[in-house]
Amino acid sequence: MRDHEGRVVLVTGGLRGIGQAIVQAYAARGAAVGVVDLDEEAGQRQARELRALGARAAFAAADVGDLDACRRAVRSLGDALGAPDTLVCNAGISPKHAGRPAPVQQMDPAEWRRVVSVNLDSAFYFSHLLAGGMIARGFGRMVFMSSVAGKVYLDMVAAHYSATKAGIAGLTRHLAGELGPHGITVNALAPGRIDTPLVRGVADGVNDEVVARTPLRRLGLPSEVADACLYLTSPQASFVTGQVVDVAGGWVMS
Repeated sequence: MRDHEGRVVLVTGGLRGIGQAIVQAYAARGAAVGVVDLDEEAGQRQARELRALGARAAFAAADVGDLDACRRAVRSLGDALGAPDTLVCNAGISPKHAGRPAPVQQMDPAEWRRVVSVNLDSAFYFSHLLAGGMIARGFGRMVFMSSVAGKVYLDMVAAHYSATKAGIAGLTRHLAGELGPHGITVNALAPGRIDTPLVRGVADGVNDEVVARTPLRRLGLPSEVADACLYLTSPQASFVTGQVVDVAGGWVMS
Protein backbone atom coordinates (compact mmCIF):
# COMPACT_ATOMS: atom_id res chain seq x y z
CA MET A 1 0.00 0.00 0.00
CA ARG A 2 1.31 3.43 -0.97
CA ASP A 3 -1.43 5.64 0.44
CA HIS A 4 1.05 8.43 1.23
CA GLU A 5 2.47 8.66 -2.28
CA GLY A 6 3.39 12.24 -3.15
CA ARG A 7 3.29 13.45 0.44
CA VAL A 8 6.22 15.20 2.16
CA VAL A 9 6.49 14.23 5.83
CA LEU A 10 8.66 15.92 8.43
CA VAL A 11 9.42 13.75 11.48
CA THR A 12 11.24 15.02 14.55
CA GLY A 13 13.18 12.57 16.70
CA GLY A 14 13.25 10.09 13.84
CA LEU A 15 16.48 8.20 14.42
CA ARG A 16 15.53 5.72 17.13
CA GLY A 17 12.66 3.82 18.67
CA ILE A 18 9.18 5.02 17.75
CA GLY A 19 10.52 7.79 15.53
CA GLN A 20 12.62 5.41 13.47
CA ALA A 21 9.61 3.10 12.99
CA ILE A 22 7.50 6.07 11.87
CA VAL A 23 10.11 7.18 9.35
CA GLN A 24 10.44 3.68 7.89
CA ALA A 25 6.67 3.29 7.68
CA TYR A 26 6.15 6.54 5.79
CA ALA A 27 8.95 5.73 3.37
CA ALA A 28 7.39 2.32 2.71
CA ARG A 29 4.04 4.01 2.01
CA GLY A 30 5.52 6.21 -0.70
CA ALA A 31 6.11 9.47 1.17
CA ALA A 32 9.17 11.65 0.98
CA VAL A 33 10.54 11.81 4.52
CA GLY A 34 12.57 14.56 6.14
CA VAL A 35 14.02 13.78 9.55
CA VAL A 36 15.12 16.24 12.23
CA ASP A 37 17.32 14.93 15.03
CA LEU A 38 20.62 15.68 16.74
CA ASP A 39 23.06 13.08 15.38
CA GLU A 40 24.33 14.26 11.98
CA GLU A 41 26.26 11.07 11.18
CA ALA A 42 23.41 8.72 12.09
CA GLY A 43 20.90 10.93 10.33
CA GLN A 44 22.77 11.06 7.06
CA ARG A 45 23.29 7.30 7.24
CA GLN A 46 19.55 6.76 7.72
CA ALA A 47 18.77 9.03 4.76
CA ARG A 48 21.23 7.14 2.53
CA GLU A 49 19.72 3.80 3.53
CA LEU A 50 16.21 5.02 2.75
CA ARG A 51 17.30 6.40 -0.62
CA ALA A 52 18.95 3.07 -1.43
CA LEU A 53 15.52 1.48 -0.96
CA GLY A 54 14.01 3.92 -3.44
CA ALA A 55 12.57 6.48 -1.04
CA ARG A 56 13.05 10.22 -1.15
CA ALA A 57 14.68 11.14 2.14
CA ALA A 58 16.71 13.92 3.72
CA PHE A 59 18.09 14.75 7.15
CA ALA A 60 18.65 17.98 9.04
CA ALA A 61 20.54 18.10 12.32
CA ALA A 62 18.91 20.43 14.84
CA ASP A 63 18.16 20.91 18.50
CA VAL A 64 14.36 20.90 18.38
CA GLY A 65 14.22 23.05 21.50
CA ASP A 66 15.82 25.94 19.60
CA LEU A 67 13.50 27.92 17.30
CA ASP A 68 16.28 29.18 15.03
CA ALA A 69 17.62 25.63 14.59
CA CYS A 70 14.11 24.41 13.78
CA ARG A 71 13.72 27.19 11.22
CA ARG A 72 16.98 26.19 9.53
CA ALA A 73 15.93 22.52 9.49
CA VAL A 74 12.57 23.31 7.89
CA ARG A 75 14.29 25.39 5.23
CA SER A 76 16.87 22.67 4.52
CA LEU A 77 14.33 19.87 4.24
CA GLY A 78 12.00 22.01 2.17
CA ASP A 79 14.81 22.71 -0.29
CA ALA A 80 15.60 18.99 -0.52
CA LEU A 81 12.10 17.50 -0.66
CA GLY A 82 9.55 20.25 -1.12
CA ALA A 83 7.26 21.88 1.43
CA PRO A 84 6.07 19.42 4.11
CA ASP A 85 2.34 18.75 4.15
CA THR A 86 2.57 16.31 7.07
CA LEU A 87 4.21 16.96 10.43
CA VAL A 88 4.97 14.32 13.05
CA CYS A 89 6.42 15.81 16.24
CA ASN A 90 7.90 12.76 17.94
CA ALA A 91 11.02 14.16 19.64
CA GLY A 92 10.90 13.72 23.39
CA ILE A 93 13.06 13.06 26.44
CA SER A 94 12.38 11.69 29.92
CA PRO A 95 15.54 12.02 32.04
CA LYS A 96 16.25 9.43 34.72
CA HIS A 97 18.79 9.30 37.54
CA ALA A 98 20.04 5.79 38.26
CA GLY A 99 16.93 4.62 36.41
CA ARG A 100 14.51 6.75 38.41
CA PRO A 101 12.82 10.13 37.82
CA ALA A 102 13.78 13.14 39.91
CA PRO A 103 11.25 14.13 42.60
CA VAL A 104 10.07 17.70 42.22
CA GLN A 105 11.97 18.92 45.31
CA GLN A 106 15.23 17.53 43.89
CA MET A 107 14.74 18.41 40.23
CA ASP A 108 17.23 20.81 38.72
CA PRO A 109 15.23 23.67 37.15
CA ALA A 110 17.52 23.39 34.12
CA GLU A 111 16.30 19.82 33.63
CA TRP A 112 12.68 21.01 33.80
CA ARG A 113 13.36 23.70 31.21
CA ARG A 114 15.13 21.26 28.88
CA VAL A 115 12.31 18.73 28.95
CA VAL A 116 9.73 21.44 28.30
CA SER A 117 11.76 22.79 25.38
CA VAL A 118 12.21 19.40 23.70
CA ASN A 119 8.82 17.84 24.43
CA LEU A 120 6.46 20.81 24.18
CA ASP A 121 8.14 23.91 22.77
CA SER A 122 9.30 21.95 19.71
CA ALA A 123 5.70 21.03 18.83
CA PHE A 124 4.80 24.71 18.86
CA TYR A 125 7.91 25.64 16.87
CA PHE A 126 7.28 23.20 14.02
CA SER A 127 3.53 23.85 13.85
CA HIS A 128 4.31 27.58 13.87
CA LEU A 129 6.75 27.16 11.00
CA LEU A 130 4.63 24.83 8.85
CA ALA A 131 1.04 25.97 9.44
CA GLY A 132 1.27 28.92 7.08
CA GLY A 133 2.18 26.75 4.10
CA MET A 134 -0.49 24.20 4.96
CA ILE A 135 -3.10 26.96 5.21
CA ALA A 136 -2.05 28.36 1.83
CA ARG A 137 -2.39 24.90 0.24
CA GLY A 138 -5.65 24.12 2.02
CA PHE A 139 -4.31 20.81 3.28
CA GLY A 140 -2.17 19.55 6.13
CA ARG A 141 -1.75 16.78 8.66
CA MET A 142 -0.17 17.10 12.10
CA VAL A 143 0.45 14.40 14.67
CA PHE A 144 1.99 15.14 18.08
CA MET A 145 3.37 12.60 20.53
CA SER A 146 1.63 12.71 23.88
CA SER A 147 1.63 9.83 26.40
CA VAL A 148 -0.67 8.09 28.83
CA ALA A 149 1.47 9.93 31.41
CA GLY A 150 -0.29 13.09 30.29
CA LYS A 151 -3.60 11.63 31.48
CA VAL A 152 -2.82 9.85 34.75
CA TYR A 153 -0.17 9.81 37.46
CA LEU A 154 2.66 7.40 36.67
CA ASP A 155 5.52 7.14 39.14
CA MET A 156 8.06 6.01 36.55
CA VAL A 157 8.24 9.48 34.99
CA ALA A 158 8.88 12.91 36.49
CA ALA A 159 6.66 15.98 36.70
CA HIS A 160 8.19 17.64 33.64
CA TYR A 161 7.39 14.70 31.38
CA SER A 162 3.79 14.39 32.55
CA ALA A 163 3.25 18.15 32.28
CA THR A 164 4.58 18.34 28.73
CA LYS A 165 2.53 15.37 27.56
CA ALA A 166 -0.62 16.88 29.04
CA GLY A 167 0.34 20.12 27.30
CA ILE A 168 0.61 18.29 23.98
CA ALA A 169 -2.98 17.08 24.39
CA GLY A 170 -4.16 20.65 24.96
CA LEU A 171 -2.15 21.96 22.03
CA THR A 172 -3.61 19.24 19.82
CA ARG A 173 -7.20 20.14 20.63
CA HIS A 174 -6.60 23.87 20.21
CA LEU A 175 -4.82 23.56 16.87
CA ALA A 176 -7.46 21.14 15.59
CA GLY A 177 -10.06 23.82 16.18
CA GLU A 178 -7.95 26.66 14.88
CA LEU A 179 -6.65 24.95 11.75
CA GLY A 180 -9.60 22.75 10.86
CA PRO A 181 -11.30 25.38 8.68
CA HIS A 182 -8.18 25.34 6.49
CA GLY A 183 -8.31 21.60 5.74
CA ILE A 184 -5.72 20.68 8.37
CA THR A 185 -6.24 17.84 10.83
CA VAL A 186 -4.34 17.74 14.12
CA ASN A 187 -4.21 14.66 16.32
CA ALA A 188 -1.97 13.11 18.94
CA LEU A 189 -0.87 9.66 19.99
CA ALA A 190 -0.60 8.60 23.63
CA PRO A 191 1.64 5.53 23.76
CA GLY A 192 1.86 3.35 26.83
CA ARG A 193 4.96 1.27 27.49
CA ILE A 194 6.58 0.75 24.11
CA ASP A 195 9.69 -1.41 23.80
CA THR A 196 12.27 1.30 23.06
CA PRO A 197 15.66 2.26 24.54
CA LEU A 198 13.92 5.08 26.47
CA VAL A 199 11.56 2.62 28.16
CA ARG A 200 14.29 0.07 28.82
CA GLY A 201 16.27 2.69 30.76
CA VAL A 202 14.10 2.46 33.88
CA ALA A 203 14.76 0.68 37.17
CA ASP A 204 14.54 -3.11 37.32
CA GLY A 205 11.02 -4.47 37.57
CA VAL A 206 9.19 -1.34 36.41
CA ASN A 207 8.27 -2.70 32.99
CA ASP A 208 7.29 -6.09 34.42
CA GLU A 209 4.82 -4.34 36.72
CA VAL A 210 3.34 -2.43 33.80
CA VAL A 211 2.94 -5.59 31.74
CA ALA A 212 1.14 -7.24 34.64
CA ARG A 213 -1.37 -4.33 34.71
CA THR A 214 -1.82 -4.20 30.93
CA PRO A 215 -4.76 -6.24 29.59
CA LEU A 216 -2.76 -7.34 26.55
CA ARG A 217 0.08 -8.45 28.89
CA ARG A 218 3.02 -7.11 26.91
CA LEU A 219 4.91 -4.00 25.94
CA GLY A 220 3.91 -2.35 22.70
CA LEU A 221 6.03 -2.29 19.57
CA PRO A 222 7.30 0.86 17.85
CA SER A 223 5.71 -0.38 14.63
CA GLU A 224 2.30 -0.38 16.32
CA VAL A 225 2.63 3.31 17.17
CA ALA A 226 3.81 3.96 13.61
CA ASP A 227 0.72 2.22 12.22
CA ALA A 228 -1.54 4.46 14.33
CA CYS A 229 0.36 7.51 13.11
CA LEU A 230 -0.04 6.45 9.50
CA TYR A 231 -3.77 6.04 9.99
CA LEU A 232 -4.17 9.55 11.42
CA THR A 233 -2.52 11.09 8.35
CA SER A 234 -4.14 8.78 5.80
CA PRO A 235 -7.14 9.50 3.57
CA GLN A 236 -9.14 7.12 5.76
CA ALA A 237 -8.80 9.55 8.70
CA SER A 238 -9.73 12.72 6.83
CA PHE A 239 -12.64 13.36 9.24
CA VAL A 240 -10.65 12.62 12.42
CA THR A 241 -9.19 15.60 14.23
CA GLY A 242 -8.59 16.85 17.76
CA GLN A 243 -8.13 13.31 19.10
CA VAL A 244 -5.55 11.86 21.48
CA VAL A 245 -5.39 8.17 20.60
CA ASP A 246 -4.05 5.72 23.18
CA VAL A 247 -1.68 3.05 21.91
CA ALA A 248 -1.25 1.37 25.25
CA GLY A 249 -2.68 -2.14 25.21
CA GLY A 250 -5.45 -1.05 27.57
CA TRP A 251 -3.00 -0.07 30.32
CA VAL A 252 -4.78 3.24 30.81
CA MET A 253 -8.41 3.59 29.74
CA SER A 254 -10.20 6.91 30.05
